[in-house]
Amino acid sequence: MRIAVVGTSGAGKTTMARAIATALELPCIELDRLNWNANWQALSQTDPSEFVRRVTEATTASAWVSDGHYGLVRDLLWRRATHLVWLDYGRGLIMYRVIRRSIARALDRSELWPGTGNREDWRRWLRPSHPIGWAWRTWRQRRQRFEELLSRPQYGHLAVLRLRAPRDPMRVLRELKVPT
Repeated sequence: MRIAVVGTSGAGKTTMARAIATALELPCIELDRLNWNANWQALSQTDPSEFVRRVTEATTASAWVSDGHYGLVRDLLWRRATHLVWLDYGRGLIMYRVIRRSIARALDRSELWPGTGNREDWRRWLRPSHPIGWAWRTWRQRRQRFEELLSRPQYGHLAVLRLRAPRDPMRVLRELKVPT
C-alpha cells in the first residue's frame, strides 16, 4: 500500500501522513524534508534532478505514506501510489492553521528539517513564498487543479478520499477501506 497525502500549505498533510504511517507501521516520506536544503535552498528549483532522484529513491519501497505536493514529482508519486488522501479544507481553516503553525514555529525556533538550519522567521512572513501568503493566494487554484488532475485517466487507479473537514487517521483508513 502506497498512500499520498496532498493539500495546500497548512492543511495538515505532515500530521495526517505521520498518523497514517504510524497506524499502518509504514515509512513516512516528507517531501519538504527531501526538498529543502540549508539556507532555504529548494532542490525542486536549484537542482530538480537531485530532488527527483531523492523522491525516486524514497519511494522504491513496496509500501509508504508520503506527504506534500510538488508538481515536479507528482506523476512519479501518483502513478506509484495506490491511495490518495486529499485534505481539501475551507480557506478559513487553512489560514487559521498556517498562521497558528507559523507563530508556533517562530516562537519555538526549532529547526524544521534536521541539518538544514532552516527555522521559521517572522521577518519572512510578507514574502510571497511564505506559506501564509502562498496558502491564501493559491487555495482556489490548487483545489481546481487537484480536481482536474484527479479526473485524468492515468490516475484512475487511485482510491481517493477527499476530506472537506478534519478527521482522525483511523477513520480515514476505514473510509479508504484500508485494513488496519
